[in-house]
Amino acid sequence: MDEKTILLVEDNEKDEALILRALKKNNIGNEVAICRDGAEALEQLSRPDAPLPQLVLLDLKLPKIDGLEVLQQIRANPRTRLLPVVILTSSNEENDRLKGYSFGANSYIRKPVDFIEFAEAVRQLGLYWLIMNQPPPFDRTS
Repeated sequence: MDEKTILLVEDNEKDEALILRALKKNNIGNEVAICRDGAEALEQLSRPDAPLPQLVLLDLKLPKIDGLEVLQQIRANPRTRLLPVVILTSSNEENDRLKGYSFGANSYIRKPVDFIEFAEAVRQLGLYWLIMNQPPPFDRTS
């Protein structure tokens, strides 16, 4: 994984395919590394020999370790605590949103049901987080 990689943490294959399709449709050519559960995501991010991604797209309802716990562990680790994390979920629960921000999410985006709306949300997400946003200055390899 290099510094321009997006880490997509998503267990639903249909949502994964929609996200990848929306990225491609919007000419977001960053490499996408995929983890299908929270434990796999934390393992990927904790490997000291692997560079960190530029952005983590994190679903909440994940097997093994849920997205909120993944977020807490990302923020508790000095190596990953500044990593931009966008919650991308179908949950519209106010409590999930409150916990997500309380635990340090940079943004909370509800997955739209309509593909056109979804593709637009992904376009704006990519434009902001991958082009406009200036990430914190930290060593992505240590």
